[in-house]
Formats: sequence, C-alpha cells, structure tokens
Amino acid sequence: MKEKQIEIEIYDKEENSTTTFLVEKISENKFKLLDNDFFNSRYNLGTEIEIRINSEGKNEFVRIVKESKFVTRRFLLNSQFKESEYQLLGDEIEKQGGHWEVGFGSVAVINLPKNSKLDLDQIFKIFNFKPVEIKE
Repeated sequence: MKEKQIEIEIYDKEENSTTTFLVEKISENKFKLLDNDFFNSRYNLGTEIEIRINSEGKNEFVRIVKESKFVTRRFLLNSQFKESEYQLLGDEIEKQGGHWEVGFGSVAVINLPKNSKLDLDQIFKIFNFKPVEIKE
C-alpha cells in the first residue's frame, strides 16, 4: 500500500534554497514529487528524487532517480485574460491527463503527458495570447 501524501522541505545545495513539496514516500530516502517548483525545472510533478539528511539535519537533494513522465512548461501570465478563461485551458489540460497550477498569482506551471496531442503554442496563437515562457 502506498504511503499517504506528506509535505517535506528539501534543501538544494546547488541553488542554496529550500522548498516545501507535497510528496509520496517511496523508501526511506526516495520521494515522488506531487507538485512542481515554480521556478526550478529540476523539480516537476512525478519526478522521483533521492535525499539525504545533511549535517544541519535538513533533507538535502542528492539526485533525480527517475524523470517525470510529463513535459513541463512554465509561463508568466498577464492580466490579458480572466481567471475563468485560464480555467478553460486548465480543464482541457486535465482532460489530456495533465496538471496545471498557478502560483504567486502569475506563474503557471503546465504538465502534459509526453504523448499528449495538445499543442499549447497553437492554442496561444489562436487566442493571441503571448505569455512569457520561463526557461533556464
């Protein structure tokens, strides 16, 4: 039986940052991410990671054990459209087996299955929506 969802803080030494994630515990030091980091593309929905307890007692990121099965894209939204209009796109993303979330009021993270036929760029073009894509 799978463990319940829990929240843990993960320290990333390379980024010198700590983020709280909703995770599913796989083993003592391996976790599956159940949400996304809004700015760090290393941490995406479905990614399995290994952590260790460092000398300060923090959960420290060690490595990615298994990549996410999703294609993840991040965008800065603007006030061009209403929240209800974004919800229509979100509903379609979920119908395709994907996931979407908005944080900080204007950062959207979209996860689509790798085999999804939904073309975000084409949808944006049709509606003349030009969000800024966050890339590293």
